[in-house]
Amino acid sequence: MLIWIIDEEWSDYDLEHEILEKKFSNVEIKRSTYDYNEDLETFGKYADGVLAQVYADIPKETIDKLENCKVIATYGGGYDRIDIDACKDKGIKVTNIQDYCSEDLADYVMAAMFMVNKNIIGYSNTIREDVDAEKWGAIAVKSLNHRLSRQKLLIVGFGAIGKVVAKKAKSLGMEILAYDEYEDESTIANHGARKVSWEEGFKEADFVSVHLKGVDANADKIGKNEFELMKETAFIINTARGKIIVEKDLVEAVKNRKIAGAILDVIKTEPPKSSADSILNCEGIFVTPHISYISVESFKALKEYALGNLVSVLNGERPRNLVV
Repeated sequence: MLIWIIDEEWSDYDLEHEILEKKFSNVEIKRSTYDYNEDLETFGKYADGVLAQVYADIPKETIDKLENCKVIATYGGGYDRIDIDACKDKGIKVTNIQDYCSEDLADYVMAAMFMVNKNIIGYSNTIREDVDAEKWGAIAVKSLNHRLSRQKLLIVGFGAIGKVVAKKAKSLGMEILAYDEYEDESTIANHGARKVSWEEGFKEADFVSVHLKGVDANADKIGKNEFELMKETAFIINTARGKIIVEKDLVEAVKNRKIAGAILDVIKTEPPKSSADSILNCEGIFVTPHISYISVESFKALKEYALGNLVSVLNGERPRNLVV
């Protein structure tokens, strides 16, 4: 049995070897980078199962060459770089991973709100000129903010991650607003939040945290109209998918002070092709390199769940998270 790993994120695959060698006595494990075309012809086309990083492109041209493959298991929630229709045509199962890093994403949202509420980066960046100007204490404060306990957080997409975010933000005393097309008012209320309409939520919120799925229906869902609704003091936080926000509209809104700023762990093009990208060079927009989900615990769960999905399909069982 051949398992083909397509990945450039990690330096070791000890857990993969440990689990797969216990499950299958004759397993062989090979790895390729995202530039795998030569490997595809040499050995990849004979793989019984593929473990793929979410950044790996697996188009129809690749899938058509897979002779023995029964499953493509992604290391994460995203599967938009896999040609799902081609997999259906060949009877190849595709799996992803859900609910393995909800706490990590929620921690990121909390950290983002604390960072901008206390303007930690701003005061740190101007500390030398403030000291030279004898600004210390209250006279160094450029504007007054309300405590987080007096502010409102809109959670856009009240699924598993949104509910964990709500729990953590509620513990800070924040008022939680929730927009979700599928969750009813009573379910949302049971998690300490108030269900709101799309426009109502964007108008009322001091912080907007995006937790929508990265499906095509949500592409460019948040843009100029939403930023026009938001308070001038409000921030938007995105740990979901970059495709959800219209980036040129966001840059324009922040530059024109329609909103206060944004904290983005995801952007449209990942990784970006150049540091000159406008989303990376707008004052008030803080971008991190898609690391919100990462912790010792989440990495372990990520690999275990992906491997569990792969093993289940190869054993003829239903995997934990089946896409198709």
